[in-house]
This record gives sequence, structure tokens and C-alpha cells, in this order.
Amino acid sequence: MHPATKPRKNATWHLIGAQLGQLRRAAGLTQPELARRLCIHPETIASIEQGRRPLKYDLAEQLDQALGGRGVLAAGVARVPERERYPAFARDFIEHEQQALTLLSYQNQVVPGQLQTEEYAAAVFACLYPPISTEDAEERLSARLDRQKLFDRKPWPPMMNFIIQQWVLEQPIGGRHVLREQIRHLRRCAELPFMGIQIMPTAREKHAALDGPMVLLETPDHDQLAYIEGQRVSFLVDDPDEVSVLHQKYGMLRSQALSPEESMGLLDDLAGES
Repeated sequence: MHPATKPRKNATWHLIGAQLGQLRRAAGLTQPELARRLCIHPETIASIEQGRRPLKYDLAEQLDQALGGRGVLAAGVARVPERERYPAFARDFIEHEQQALTLLSYQNQVVPGQLQTEEYAAAVFACLYPPISTEDAEERLSARLDRQKLFDRKPWPPMMNFIIQQWVLEQPIGGRHVLREQIRHLRRCAELPFMGIQIMPTAREKHAALDGPMVLLETPDHDQLAYIEGQRVSFLVDDPDEVSVLHQKYGMLRSQALSPEESMGLLDDLAGES
């Protein structure tokens, strides 16, 4: 197991932040003075310089222009690997996810990220507490939507199965309209040949995963991994014995959930299509 109980320092963003600080001091500006020039909060500058906040490309261009950076910051941001856009604790999992042969997911709090609409995902990030800044929310939303490019992977996406608790589809995160469009999106996804969607009925008396959500995946080398995420903590599990137990749990969950055909019927009912 590889626990990640707190964000790891990111050397790439720390270096870019140090470059920004050097350019700012060379220009004879304080952090508040630079922030006023760009009409942004001083804490944004401080966070970037300390490597706590990724620098977005458009802001990097503005900073280069304001500080005479000659494109140094923008060039540095452009070279940041795609995986660095994600929270530190999730990067290893997301890298494996993009290459996975199979992907099995059980979620009991929100719709799985790969299946979220843009409006639903934005509403999920708006629920975070303590709240995050508008810039962070936009960055996370963009990164989440990018993960859905997995569906267009050539020559073929992974074989996927998602088990979702029924109450997730009854909680109006973002409002009733957002939830209805999310359910309709799930119904369309359920028709994809490489995907199965199953609903775990609220009325089910037996349940094999009361201890929380999980994601299981198979790598191109046929290694079996699991990813478990909770309150500000996550684990990427590679111990074969532990992963085997989680596969047993998932197998039981599939038998306890509605079949894909029954689930599509329930999605129609929840969306008001029947």
C-alpha cells in the first residue's frame, strides 16, 4: 500500500514558483503590488511562489509580460507533464487509469468522476469544505473532464463496470435539473459496448461493501491494483492478497446490484423518461 494522508510537495511547481519569486523581486515588486497589477488576490501569488498552487498557462503569460520574463514562466508551465495537473495523492492512480485494460468502480457518495457531466462535476467541487478558490475549482474541473478522454482511447477503451448506489442518483447535487441531466448522461453511457452500469438498490438488505467505495483496475502488464479514497486520504493498493479480497467484494456487489438491463430501466424512471 502507498498511503497519502496529505498533499505531497511538488518539485515542479516549487521550481516554477521560485522562478516567479525571482522575477518579481528583480522587478522591484511586492506580492500585493504584483497582484494589484493583474487584478488577482495576493494569496494567489503567494501560493504559486510557495509551490502550493499550480500556475495556469494564461496567468503565466500575463506574469511574463508584467515582469519582463520573456516567456520563461509560460514555457515552464507548458512543459509540465499532464499528470501533474491532478492532486498529488491521485496522480499514480490516474496514470494507471489512463492505461488500464479493465476498470471496475463502486461509488456510494457521488457519481463516478469519469461519468460526471460538466455541471454535476462543478457542483461537486462547489460542495468542498473548506471551500476552494475559483481558480482551483476551474483547474480541477478541467482535469476531471480531461480524464473522460479515456472513452476515446484507441484502439479501444478499457472494459469498464460502474456500480452506483441508488441514493446517489436521488441526491440533487447542483439542483434537480443538473441531476436529471446527469442521469440522462448515465443512461447514454450505459449503451456503450465497453461499459456496464449497475445500480445498487436502496432497498437491498445485504451489501458487501458497507465500508466504502473502491476502484479496481488491470494494468497493461496484467497487474491488479485497487484505489481507495476517503476523507483527505487515499491508498493505491498493490498487495495481491488485499486486491484479491477487494475483487471478491466487487464480485458479490455485482450479484447484489441490479443487472445492467434493470439498471437502465431504473435510470429511465429516475430521469422521468418512462
